[in-house]
Amino acid sequence: MLGMAFCFRWLGQYILVNYWAQSGCVKSANCGYNAPLMDCCILARTKMTFVTMPKSGTLALNEESRRLAGRGRTVYRFGFGESPFPPPRHVQKALRKSTFRKDYTTVAGLPELRARIADFHSEADGYAINAEQVLVAPGSKPLLLNCMQAFEHAEVYLPAPAYVSYAAMAKLARHPLIRIQTSYDTRWRITSEALDAAIIRHSQPGREKVLALNYPGNPDGLTYSRAELQALAATLRRHDVWALSDEIYALLHHQGRHVSLASIYPERTLVSTGLSKWCGAGGWRLGALILPASAPAELRDALIGLGSEVYSCAPTPVQVAALAAYQLDKRTHRFLRAQRQILSGIGGAVHRALLAAGVKAHAAEGGFYLLCDFSGYADSLRKRDIQGDTALCARLLAETGVALLPGSKFGLPAEALTARLAYVDFDGAAALSSQRAKEGILPHAEKMLTGIAALDSWLN
Repeated sequence: MLGMAFCFRWLGQYILVNYWAQSGCVKSANCGYNAPLMDCCILARTKMTFVTMPKSGTLALNEESRRLAGRGRTVYRFGFGESPFPPPRHVQKALRKSTFRKDYTTVAGLPELRARIADFHSEADGYAINAEQVLVAPGSKPLLLNCMQAFEHAEVYLPAPAYVSYAAMAKLARHPLIRIQTSYDTRWRITSEALDAAIIRHSQPGREKVLALNYPGNPDGLTYSRAELQALAATLRRHDVWALSDEIYALLHHQGRHVSLASIYPERTLVSTGLSKWCGAGGWRLGALILPASAPAELRDALIGLGSEVYSCAPTPVQVAALAAYQLDKRTHRFLRAQRQILSGIGGAVHRALLAAGVKAHAAEGGFYLLCDFSGYADSLRKRDIQGDTALCARLLAETGVALLPGSKFGLPAEALTARLAYVDFDGAAALSSQRAKEGILPHAEKMLTGIAALDSWLN
C-alpha cells in the first residue's frame, strides 16, 4: 500500500507526518532527517514549550482598575504610575506638525535629537555628554532590556525593592538574578556594604556584573545622596560592575537636586531616561540611553544591532517632537518647577494621611510613589485570613476600591506586607492651572485622600 512521509522541523524538533492514500496502519517510515522509526497513522506528537512570562504587574492592575471603573465601581487608582500631567503645549504642537514624517531614522535616532539630549542632560546633570553617547528608542524599557542582552554572560544584581520589569528583563536575557534585600529601617536603600557582600558571595568567574538601580525610586519615591552614591561607586569600581542607572524620574526630584551616578562613576554607568515621566508623555514611547564616553565599541555595536532587529527606530514624529521637549529654556524650567511643587505638596498630604491611618511610609523625595508598610497590622490581617501582600491588595481592591500594587512584585517578601501607592489619581492639567494662578493644590488631592480614608476605615 503506497504512502507518503513528510518530515517537518519546528522549534528544533522533528515531527513526522505520514499521509496514506487509503486508511491503514503504518508499520515503518523513515525520513531524510534520520528521524526515528515511528508506528503512527497521522502525527508524531511533540510537546510545545513557551516562555513563562506573566504580564507586568503594573499594567495588569491598571487594566483591572479600568475594568472595574467601567462597571461603575469607584476605584482609587493608586496602582499605576502614569504621569497625570499633559506634555507642554509647544511639545504637543510639535508632534501635530510632524505627523507627516513617515520615514525611518537610523537605529540610534535622529542625529539632531541625540545632540539635543546630550546638551540637555549635560546641563541638567552637570557632566559632559556628546551625541555619540546617546541612543534613542521607543521607550526606555527596550533599551534596558537590550543592555542586559548585550552581555553574553552576566549576573544581574537588583535592590529589593526594584522596578518590576528588571527581573523579567534578566530572565529574558537568561542571566542569573541576585536580589539585595533592604528594609523600611534602611529606607529601602542598598548600601555599599550590602552590595559588596552580595558580589563576594555570588560572583562567578567569566561573568560580567550588572547592577540595575532606579532613583528617585519606583516603588518607594526615595533617592540617594551624593555621599551614598560615592560609597556605592567605590564598590562598583572595586568589582568592575556595570551600572544601569535608571534615572527616568531624575527631573522630578522634588527639590531639583538629583545627582546622576554617571557624574561619579562615569566609566561604567549607562543612564536611561526619556519623556514618559518628566514630560508627561508615557504613551509616546520615547526613551534614551546615555553610554559612558569610554564604552567599548563592541557594546555600542551590540546595542545598535539588537535595536535594529527589535524596534528599528523610535517613531519619527515623536523624535521630531522631542526636539521641542529637550530644551532647558524658561518654559521647561517653569514646567518642571510646577510639577515638582504639585507632586511634593500632594505627596506630602497623602503621606500624612497614611501615617494617621497607622501605615508606615517614608515621605517621597522625587517622582510620585510611596511604599506602604502594613506590617503593624499583621495580626489583625491574619485574623481576617490575609497573610501576604497579594491577598491584602486583592481584598482592598474588592472591598474598598483602593488599588495598590503588592510589594512582592518588586522583589520584597510577600509576608512583609508592603504595597506601592502611586499618588497620581488627579487632573494634572487642572493642577498646573491652579499652580499658575497661585491657588491651593490640595483640593486636587481630594479623591486620593478619600481613598486613604476608605483604607483607614477598612484597616481600623
